Amino acid sequence: MGDMNEIFDLGRKTLGEVERRLDMSRRDYLQFCATLAVTMGLPSGAEAAVAKAIESAPRPSVIWLHFQECTGCTESLLRAEHPTLEKLILDVISLDYHETLMAAAGHQAEAARKDAMKAHKGKYVLVVEGAIPVKDNGIYCKVGGHTAIDLLKECAADAAAVIAIGSCASWGGMPSTGPNPTGASSVAEVLGKPVVTIPGCPPNPYNFLATVVHFLTFGKLPDVDKLGRPKFAYSRLIHENCERRAHFDAGRFAMEFGDAGHRQGYCLYKLGCKGPETYNNCSTLGFGDAGENNWPVGCGHPCIGCSEKGVGFIKPIHQVAKMLNVAPPLQYARIVEEQGKAASFASAAALAALAGAAAGAAVMLTRNLGLSHAAQQAQDAKAEGQAQDKARV
Repeated sequence: MGDMNEIFDLGRKTLGEVERRLDMSRRDYLQFCATLAVTMGLPSGAEAAVAKAIESAPRPSVIWLHFQECTGCTESLLRAEHPTLEKLILDVISLDYHETLMAAAGHQAEAARKDAMKAHKGKYVLVVEGAIPVKDNGIYCKVGGHTAIDLLKECAADAAAVIAIGSCASWGGMPSTGPNPTGASSVAEVLGKPVVTIPGCPPNPYNFLATVVHFLTFGKLPDVDKLGRPKFAYSRLIHENCERRAHFDAGRFAMEFGDAGHRQGYCLYKLGCKGPETYNNCSTLGFGDAGENNWPVGCGHPCIGCSEKGVGFIKPIHQVAKMLNVAPPLQYARIVEEQGKAASFASAAALAALAGAAAGAAVMLTRNLGLSHAAQQAQDAKAEGQAQDKARV
């Protein structure tokens, strides 16, 4: 993939110049490159290629469109620290059009967009934030007198890559919830072709930054799943790497907000956590450089599945999640034991007892997973009533 010494090749800018340009120490710069490489799942040595690209590759022109959204994706990007926003848009990419951040307005803003599209035809990156209303020919969202539909199609026609940032642009998000009076739709639906999607409400800014740097480094976008999501960020369920997973496996759940289990950091599954059916890296990549606990579950609130179509803004927040892949705890007996000396009668009996206990525990866990605290109390009361009836007989 590369050697870090290659960064000092003749004809390239020195790290000292990069240090002054990005206002980062050499150590921080190389650490930043390594972090991006790891985030994207690249092999050892890839940080050299990332460093070279940021150091010497032409800055890609980026046109950023806003439609039906709350600007939360942009606000999330504003809070990135490695690098900070001004370093990102002035030194890593060339943000040529962004209605929230640009100084120009009105005709000047529209002229800037058209000039960037003409100057970088076939090479610019189009980023879309927000859903696109399609009902009544798209009259519910207009910019500069043009509908969101027309603007999207015009800008996407000559783009080298199209990135839908946030759940609204990725699959419709909150604006598309029933009854969806404006016909809010995703970027892919309007364009009629797959695009790279970075869902979340808002998404982690480093998922977007890593995607852009991958394009800058390798001249192509990262591998994506069937929904267009970069695999480096959306290939695992939140539940798999959740900091509260051990409590789930042990059957320790918070039953109410503020109860003893909630205060002790127990699993939030029974409070409606959607981590078991939501693909994202929230549990492994902190938001806003404020610590790894700076995400809903880390703050004590269930994941609402904001990045998952059909879950976020669709299912009630406190409805229990559908378990997509319940893995057994490590203390369960393995299916196939390692080969070794023949087991004694006593050890075989002990293993059978352990397997029986594990099976019984699994049955109870399966029975109880979907029960809310109130349902569990009702079941206990019913059992108690039946026991009293038998006692009277």
